[in-house]
Amino acid sequence: MSRIIWRGAISFGLVTIPVVLKPASHSNTIDLDWIDRRDMAPVGYQRINKRTGKPVESAHISKGYQYSKGEYVLLTEEDFIQANVEATQTVDIVSFVQAAEIPPYFFETPYYLEPDRHGAKGYALLRETMRRTGYAALALVVIRARQHLAAVLVSDQVLVLNTMRFAEEILPVDELDLPASGTRGTGVTAREVGMAAKLVEDMAESWSPDQYHDTYRADLMKRIERRIAAGQTHTVADTPPADTAPRKSADIIDMMDLIRSSIAQRQGKSGTRTKSATRKTATAKTTSSKRPRKAGAESTRRKRASAT
Repeated sequence: MSRIIWRGAISFGLVTIPVVLKPASHSNTIDLDWIDRRDMAPVGYQRINKRTGKPVESAHISKGYQYSKGEYVLLTEEDFIQANVEATQTVDIVSFVQAAEIPPYFFETPYYLEPDRHGAKGYALLRETMRRTGYAALALVVIRARQHLAAVLVSDQVLVLNTMRFAEEILPVDELDLPASGTRGTGVTAREVGMAAKLVEDMAESWSPDQYHDTYRADLMKRIERRIAAGQTHTVADTPPADTAPRKSADIIDMMDLIRSSIAQRQGKSGTRTKSATRKTATAKTTSSKRPRKAGAESTRRKRASAT
């Protein structure tokens, strides 16, 4: 079973859904260690004190923010947690957008969202609502002391939280040397586009990810296995799992009441803006009616009265 790396709740409007976050992917790279070829001994990684040149134990290491040259503020784990307690425990949905509108280069790392205690009904409600409407949810969430923009998407029966890059992290495309849109001025002919389209259609098939494999890794593993058979081996101890002590989950109350209240709350804000605009219009009309008539208009009125 995959480990729980985060426990909290999905929040949208006044609705709260207890969930846990689990990895949806893992690295398939081959872990390699440094080895001293002279005696086949492992070469370890050490944190070195730059002043003394001696290794430093992790218990003596703190994270520091350099606010001025050579001047630091030391931060503790409590600082990261207490910076915004609610943000560290909530997938705060701020809006819903069409998933197709999100450019692919914004997506970063996928995670599975699983309902926590008392979260099944709310989880199913959000999932089926998003499935019916076709929307993706944009949310803010803090994972491992860093805030992420994230998209919550529906995939079969599971809600997937995919962390995203913020806009300022995306490099501008106008720095790239790209051909103009369309075929004009690119040297591409209509016949070439037609032939390429036919090739694409011939190669098209249903999405089946299981048929794709990391062949480079497989070939490298074969070479490693031959070395193992030759007796050139080294054992590395497993890293103990991180502490995943459960936190208290929020209870789910009547969903319909929360949804109605959320809608009413948003409509109330909209109504306030409308009333404000109406008052401004009424004030403008009243002010206009109190303004003195122009001399020309008054003279014309008197002439018409005399003629009568």
